[in-house]
Amino acid sequence: MDSYFIYYGITAIALLISGGAQLFIKATYNKNSKILNSRGMKGKDAARFLLDRHGLSSVNVTEVGGVLSDHYDPRKKVVRLSTSNYNEDSISAVAVACHECGHAIQDKENYLFLKIRAALVPFVNVCSYAGYIAIFIGVLLSALNLVWIGIILECAMLVFELVTLPVEFNASKRALNEIKATNILDASEHKKAKKVLIAAALTYVASVVSTLLQIARLLLMFTRRRN
Repeated sequence: MDSYFIYYGITAIALLISGGAQLFIKATYNKNSKILNSRGMKGKDAARFLLDRHGLSSVNVTEVGGVLSDHYDPRKKVVRLSTSNYNEDSISAVAVACHECGHAIQDKENYLFLKIRAALVPFVNVCSYAGYIAIFIGVLLSALNLVWIGIILECAMLVFELVTLPVEFNASKRALNEIKATNILDASEHKKAKKVLIAAALTYVASVVSTLLQIARLLLMFTRRRN
């Protein structure tokens, strides 16, 4: 009974942390997306300004569908901003655009953790799928060694998320420094932009904690079956 309580308790905590983090970022983002910045600066304009400022005129700024789907593609050298952040002149739009430009600047400066993360992407994608397949087959066939292999493969995702933390926090720090140094936003708007950037960064912390709990859950399942 105790094992089942811990097992489902871990699952519930992981879901609460993950869901809570997503609600927090959405609430913070939505609140500041309704506040227009005093400079009338759209996300696409802020991104273009920062990229040019750092000699990255070859990096394109494009629009991408979805909500909070913003990202920097280091392979194609392009900053992609979701439709609202690309076209609107809100505090959230500028904060997110500056964050993604932070990744482009990292790329230019060969930021170590960004390079490591980019190198891990294909490996982690394979390990993640292979891990769950191994665990599923292992449980189905009562092949505990296969379950153990699956758990080890899933640990690759944890490594990836741990490497992602400094990448995201550093990009947010760069974004805030650029906002202050260039006055893209008025001084009175800096705190609001900082809240958006912190909320976004905390989602990655939540992902690490959630993945740790999921691995703990799998380990509990494995040891319980072995005993």
